[in-house]
Amino acid sequence: MNSVCGSSNPISNIKGILFDLDGVLYIGSRVIEGAPETVKRIRATGYRLRVITNTSTQSLASLHDKLLQLGFDIDHAEILSAPQVVLRYLKRSGSPPCALLLDDDVKRDFAEIRDVQIEQANCIVLGDIGESWSYGLLNRIFNRLMQGATLVAVHKNRFWQTEEGLKMDIGGFVTALEYCSGIQATVMGKPSPDFFRIALQDMGLRPDETAIVGDDIDSDIGGGQKAGLTGILVRTGKYRESYVNASPIRPDKIIDSVNDLPALLGL
Repeated sequence: MNSVCGSSNPISNIKGILFDLDGVLYIGSRVIEGAPETVKRIRATGYRLRVITNTSTQSLASLHDKLLQLGFDIDHAEILSAPQVVLRYLKRSGSPPCALLLDDDVKRDFAEIRDVQIEQANCIVLGDIGESWSYGLLNRIFNRLMQGATLVAVHKNRFWQTEEGLKMDIGGFVTALEYCSGIQATVMGKPSPDFFRIALQDMGLRPDETAIVGDDIDSDIGGGQKAGLTGILVRTGKYRESYVNASPIRPDKIIDSVNDLPALLGL
């Protein structure tokens, strides 16, 4: 496993960077010090950039506003979120009646999709609904799946880093529903290959020309490498050395924070 500090051993042939958001550029409402300037510097040298996220609690407009407020010069079109990939998928599938188990803010992006009760849904869309999870809700979803509905998960993350500490993510609920119903969820966010394919298409780059910078060894690094990207792990956000050491996934590079990326790129 490579560890990079300073400007030694730079990587080459990279033309585009995918930046994960929470844990890499900011944590909750707190920006990683120096990150806006780092992103600006990398952009100025000609790299194509996208910011990517599995978050299912913020609409595209809210994400853009947050980035601007934190000092990032990011265009609306440079943001790719897992809910946006879900929306593309539902439209390609003929916009079936769905039970949209999503945060109200995210639902703003799904105005074209018919949102129905779980018992009337052809498709169950699972996102982060915070404290609204309950046995009763999970059992309703389970029964609808047993009646033939499909299951679409915005993502399947295990946990994430907040300003208050680690929190369990929706992957546990998705896995429980899969286990009980025997129905495999269609997972749209990282580490889905389709997610990375869409990002690459948007940038007009090949996988070998692109690196992902993330704090999640599973979704960011594992998913990115499986799609053919260079995986750069940061020691911020949800990074835990013991968890990384126990993982079979080996990042191409590890850096202390996103601010070490210019040196790694030889800038």
